[in-house]
Amino acid sequence: MSTPSTLRDIGSRLELFVDDHLISERRGARLQLCHPLPANVALRHDAPWEGRYTIYSTVLREGDLWRLYYRGWPDVGEKSRAYTCCAESRDGIHFTRPEYGLFEFNGSRANNIVLGPTGGGEDSATHNFCPMLDTRPGVPESERYKAMGGSFRSGIFAFASADGVRWRLFSERPVVTHPTFAFDSQNVPFWSEAEGCYLFYYRTFVKAPGAEKAQVRWISRRTSDDFLHWSDPVEMDAGAAPIEHFYTNQTFPYFRAPHLYISLGARFWPGRRALSEGDAQGLDAPPKYLNDVSDGVLMTSRGGNRYDRTFLESFLRPGPGPRNWVSRTNYPAIGVWPTAPGEMSLYATREYTQPTNHTRRYTLRTDGFASLSAGYDGGEMLSHPLRFAGARLLLNYATSAAGGLRVEIQDEQGRPLPGFALGDCREIIGDHIERAVLWAAGDSVAALAGRPIRLRIVLKDADLYALRFAP
Repeated sequence: MSTPSTLRDIGSRLELFVDDHLISERRGARLQLCHPLPANVALRHDAPWEGRYTIYSTVLREGDLWRLYYRGWPDVGEKSRAYTCCAESRDGIHFTRPEYGLFEFNGSRANNIVLGPTGGGEDSATHNFCPMLDTRPGVPESERYKAMGGSFRSGIFAFASADGVRWRLFSERPVVTHPTFAFDSQNVPFWSEAEGCYLFYYRTFVKAPGAEKAQVRWISRRTSDDFLHWSDPVEMDAGAAPIEHFYTNQTFPYFRAPHLYISLGARFWPGRRALSEGDAQGLDAPPKYLNDVSDGVLMTSRGGNRYDRTFLESFLRPGPGPRNWVSRTNYPAIGVWPTAPGEMSLYATREYTQPTNHTRRYTLRTDGFASLSAGYDGGEMLSHPLRFAGARLLLNYATSAAGGLRVEIQDEQGRPLPGFALGDCREIIGDHIERAVLWAAGDSVAALAGRPIRLRIVLKDADLYALRFAP
């Protein structure tokens, strides 16, 4: 495989192998999707104000405090009312419900509700309230937290909060409206350090290929300088990837590489049934939710209106047993955060529409969404020309006992640089989140900083998850 070579100015950024951004050529090596491992139940949604329709979760971390926001919707009748709830954790593993005492439910304020209904059912901002921690430089203390919520009838309203618990309208009028977009999904805002603006990714529709009227749930985005005035929508482009329903997009900047946006989208398959009649009889789920399935998919973006779908396979599968083969379950939450050395956690709603509805935690290796991988027969990659800043090349990698990696640094024309040829590199074996590459003369590459170079990386029975140049 070969692509046109263009200079990549990566500075000292961490670069993950979730796409071909760095790769000009590869032989015998492939980009390999990783899969999160199920861990513990982070929170069971069994409080009276939550219920079987709890969904649309966001996990934010500030210092040593994690907050899990989600929709509680104890009934979906004509006069039902949704609530925005918030659970807290000091480790990102176990969450509890603080009694904020802000809103009344069934005559009591002893609950973790942080926003009461602003309308009925799907007309309420609490139907799909989606918060963010605003990291924009100079943001006022009273606006450190922001959020979006609303419907196609009301439009999308902006909210602000000083503490993430006590919310107020940021504008008395909706900030995003459209006559045909449903907005009946989790619509995602965040501040982009890389693009220097607020971004808003939300539900739209595209026409199904070869169909006159059939519409497919898809994603568009808008930009803003102030969170109040937004650009016209631009439809996201996934290149040659097939058109599939995405119920949520869950796009957010990766905490170790904020120039790279991770999207853990909920891929929705309406009318695709996995449950037998016997399976269905064993579930306490409404019949209309037995005929669809969904899973979690990994997409990435480096800004603009482009999603990269290097991996079409499922990132988060429904798994064994019938409970997660019902409609609208397995929806990933927004946010991936470190929870232990070498470990990061993500979260997903499980067993939707059932009394056992809960949020489960999953774990991945740090940076481990995907890897550049080669088997026992070996493989290699050659990078595009790169310009970096730093003095050492650090790798996040894992090998077998028989495997290893070597790195050669070349000039822009592909000639090995003296002292940095493949034969000068000490074989790299083991399993490390961050380990410096050593050549015969040591690990310093400071003399090469700022000039165009290429990296040739040779692997055997090994995975390379990320690299960066560091001081």
